[in-house]
Amino acid sequence: MPKNRLRLGINVDHVATVRNARGGALPDPVRAAHLAIAAGADGITAHLREDRRHIRDADMERLASELSKPLNFEMAATEEMIGLAEKLKPHAACLVPEKREERTTEGGLDVVGQAAALAPAIARLKAAGCRVSLFIEPDEAPIAMAAELGAPVVELHTGTWCHAVADGHADKAEAEFQRLAKGAAFAASLGLEVHAGHGLDYDTARKLAAVPAFVEFNIGHFLVGEAIFVGLETTIALMRQAMDEGRAAG
Repeated sequence: MPKNRLRLGINVDHVATVRNARGGALPDPVRAAHLAIAAGADGITAHLREDRRHIRDADMERLASELSKPLNFEMAATEEMIGLAEKLKPHAACLVPEKREERTTEGGLDVVGQAAALAPAIARLKAAGCRVSLFIEPDEAPIAMAAELGAPVVELHTGTWCHAVADGHADKAEAEFQRLAKGAAFAASLGLEVHAGHGLDYDTARKLAAVPAFVEFNIGHFLVGEAIFVGLETTIALMRQAMDEGRAAG
C-alpha cells in the first residue's frame, strides 16, 4: 500500500433511509457495511441522529460489535450521544452540527462559538478511547480552535465546493477549492489529521485527492445512489480508483 494512500470511509446512513421509508429490516445498513469493507473500504461511518431518521440504536450496536474495520460514530455533542459513544466505544467519534429541520448536515460545527460546551464533550470521548474528529468549515479560526480544544482530527466540509461544481459556478467552485486546499494545509501544519466529506462524487473526489494534506474521505449519499445502478462493490471500486488517480496526479 502506498505511504500516501488516501483512506476511504463509507457512510451507510442512506441504506437505512431506504429501509425506514417502508419500515421493516431491509435493506440492512450493517450488511452494506460488511459489503463495503469487503470491497475495500477502510472504515464505516454512521450518523445516529436525535430523531433516528435513518440509523437506529440497534444499527450502531451491531456496527460496533461486528465490524472488522474502524467505526466512525457521527454524532451531535449531546449528553445522549456522548453516553452512547462511551458505551459503544467506537474507533472514532465525529462531532457534527445537527438541526431537526435539515435534510442532511449542512455546514460545519461552530467550534469557536461553542468551544466551552465542546471542550468537556471532547474530553469525555477521548477518555472513552474514541478518536475525536470535528466537522468544520475550512477556515483558519475553526481549525485553530479545533487544535486548541485537543481534537486530533478535523473533517473539512466540502459541501459548498461540491454544490458550486454541480451548479456550474466555475469561479465560486475554484475559490472554494482553494479554500479547502489552504485550510487542509493549515490544519496539517498544526499537527491535525485532515479528513474531508459531504457531497463528494467521483470527479470531486479525484480533484480533491490531489491535495496532499488530506488523509481520509468519508462518502455516503453518492455511493449509495450509484449502487442502485451498478452495485455497492463496483461503485466503491470506482471511487477508490478515482481517489488513487487524483492522489497520483497530485
